[in-house]
Order: sequence, then structure tokens, then C-alpha cells
Amino acid sequence: MKIKVLQRSEQDYLGATATDITRQFRNADPELHPFERAREYQRALKAVKMEKIFAKPFVKALDGHTDSIKCMAMPRVEAAPLLSGSCDGELRLWDMQHLRCGMAVQKAHEGFVRGVTTSPDGRRAFTCGDDKAAKMWQVYKKTCKLSEEPQATYHTAYIPGAIDHHWTKPMFVTVGDTVDVWDYNRSSPLSSFEWGCERVITARFNPAEPALVASTAVDRSIGLYDLRGNSAIRKVILKMRSNGVCWNPMRPMNFTVANEDCSLYSFDMRKLTAATYRHWDHVMAVLDVHYAPNGQEFVSASYDNTVRLWNYDSQRSREVYHGKRMQRVLCCHYTPDGRFVVSGSEDTNLRVWKAKADQKLGVTTPREKRAQAYRETLKSKFARMPEISRIKRHRHVPKMVKTLSDKRRVMREAKTRKEKNRQKHSKPGTVVHVAHKKRPILKEME
Repeated sequence: MKIKVLQRSEQDYLGATATDITRQFRNADPELHPFERAREYQRALKAVKMEKIFAKPFVKALDGHTDSIKCMAMPRVEAAPLLSGSCDGELRLWDMQHLRCGMAVQKAHEGFVRGVTTSPDGRRAFTCGDDKAAKMWQVYKKTCKLSEEPQATYHTAYIPGAIDHHWTKPMFVTVGDTVDVWDYNRSSPLSSFEWGCERVITARFNPAEPALVASTAVDRSIGLYDLRGNSAIRKVILKMRSNGVCWNPMRPMNFTVANEDCSLYSFDMRKLTAATYRHWDHVMAVLDVHYAPNGQEFVSASYDNTVRLWNYDSQRSREVYHGKRMQRVLCCHYTPDGRFVVSGSEDTNLRVWKAKADQKLGVTTPREKRAQAYRETLKSKFARMPEISRIKRHRHVPKMVKTLSDKRRVMREAKTRKEKNRQKHSKPGTVVHVAHKKRPILKEME
């Protein structure tokens, strides 16, 4: 004879301590819960309202510079310091753990500091400025200090406009009249590229392909260069100039450019005849762009005094950050852990923002993490519901941005209406519709 005994352990349903909450077991049979969807909708509505209530993205303003902050850089390692350069030639190293200035070099360059970058391990910093020189500095991460004098100085024949370090190798690139690739131990460039333009604005190394460089120039072009063949590969010319470029670290064939036409364009380098995505919420020229370490989102800085956060595959921004005293934003950067965003503006301040506006700073208990995950799941499940999408989409923006965005919307609708009327009253085939992703592109050159 077999006897089955029902038994249970107290540890399965009692809390760890006497004051802890007792665990409740629930039958998930849908027949027992006929109003489950209605309850979940109410919880999703409450969750999206709580997100708005607790959205306090601003963390701290780091002051100390006495002129506009032109550029910034952080190493791709945890707990790394931030390096910033201003328009009066000052270089500052910031301790991001305690949000304070570690050291300032008053006259790092004569005139503007045009660009800063760091080596992947964070032990060296590289800067370029109006004195036609690129300089290498020693970084002491434990004490958050810089060397008093540069370890090496590399003289260029032009005023370099930007600088970027290779992801793995001891080399860096400067841009100006030409695109020059430098080695630490050589006083002259390893490679020099020139492709029929007066001046190159910026350049970035590819994170996965060690011999690939992307650049933007004043002739409205985006150029790709190969270090192995010491030659230019491909070039695409847009209608307006691009001020910044950044590769997606998780999708190394894709990059995003910040354009003067108030939009950002994401491209696949294998097909430059059309943009893969067009991101269009800014109302003035976009000046800088930077990807998060996970490659799922990026941040942009604009002339309209705002910082916007985007998902890499969305047309509209998911967050917009602004402040009463914040002026034109010239540069932006993600922290290596992807939790914070740093912006530098003309009002001489660096500002630290949360990457997720309503995230809690400090220790989160396992129960809080489970509750947050549940709320996020509910918000994504009911994201298409009208009331939830309206609350989630709404953002307060400065009056100037609101006025310009309304004006641009009216102009956009008028242009679309005019195009439809022209197609309607023309001979079939004479007026061809051009997709928005192809409109900014004039031609591709190889």
C-alpha cells in the first residue's frame, strides 16, 4: 500500500525575519481571475504616473571652468575620471565618484581646447588645441591627478579640430586640413588622408574593425578611411553639414551623425544610399552625439539648450533634459556604466543627469527590483493604450523649444500637403515620392 503525505516547510512561506512579509501563493488559472486584465491596466496606468512623479533626472552641476566647455571624454573602464576642455585653454580632470574636480591645468593649450580623448585603460589623456599641437598627459586615476607637464607634444601643420583614440592600439587620430593617424612614439603621422575638402570636423575609430575611421567634413560629407590600404573607401554627401559622429559599440557597422538640419541620421556603412533611421525631435542644430556602452541608446546635445536621449531604433526621443540656466549644449557623454549622462554647455558648467529619469540612486532591495521589473513589464504591455501613451509621451520643454517645434510641425505638414497635391495634379510618374531616409543624401562617392 502506498500512502501520499502532504507536507510543507515553514521556510517556503515565512520571511527571513519575524518582521518580514509572509509569502503568498497564488493560483494563476485565468478562470479564477476574470478581471485580471482590467487590474493590470490600472496598475500600468499607476506605474506610468509614478514614473512622471519620481522623474528627477538632474544630479549635480560641476562648476569651475571659466569659459564654455568645448569637449569632454571618459575612459571605457569603470570608476573612471572625466576629462573636460574649455574655450580658454583650461583642462580639468573630474572625480566622478565624489563629483568634484581633481585637478586643473590652466594653460594646457593656447586658445581653445578643441578636443580631448583618453586611452582605453585611462592612464593617458590626449588633447589638441589652437596652438597647432596635440599633447599626451599622464593620468593618475587613484589620486585623480594629471601630470603637470605633457609627456609628449605632437606638432601639426593645421589647427586640429578633434581627436580620438584607438579602441585597442596605442594610436590616435587628429583632424583638420587632413585626417592624420599618429603613433605614441613618432613625431610625424603614420597615415594622412585627404579627399577634396577644405576642413574635416571630427573623426572616430571603429570599435570592432581596428583599421576603420569615420569622419565628417565642412563640405557636408561623411568619409570612411581604411588604415590597411592607407586609402579612403567611401564618401557620402548630405544636404547639410554633420557636426559629430559616433559608432554603435554593439553594432559596429552602424554609426550616427549629428546634423545641422536639427536631425540625427543613423547609417549602415555597407549601404550609404539611405539612412537606416532618422531622429528628428531637436529644433536647432545638433552638435554632438554619443552612444551608451550597451549600444541600445544614445544621447545628443543641441544648440537649442537641450539634451535628448534616444533609443537607437526610434525616430522620437524618449527623454529631454533642460535647465533654466543651461545655455547651448556643446558636448555630451555617457558614463562607462551607462547609468548617467554628462553634458557640457556654454554656461561653463558640466551637468550630470540620470540616464533613466526616475531611477533610484542608492541601494535597491531585491523586493524593489522585482516591483520595478513588474511595473516595466506592465508599461510595455499596455504601451499602445491611448491614455498610457499620452502620459508617457508628454514632456515639459522651454517655451522657445515649444514654439519652434510647433512652427516646424506646421511647415512640415504644409510641405507634405504640397507634395501630395503636386502628385495628385501631375502626370503619373513625373513627381516621384522620395522617402525621408533618402532626402538628406545628395550623392555617394567611392
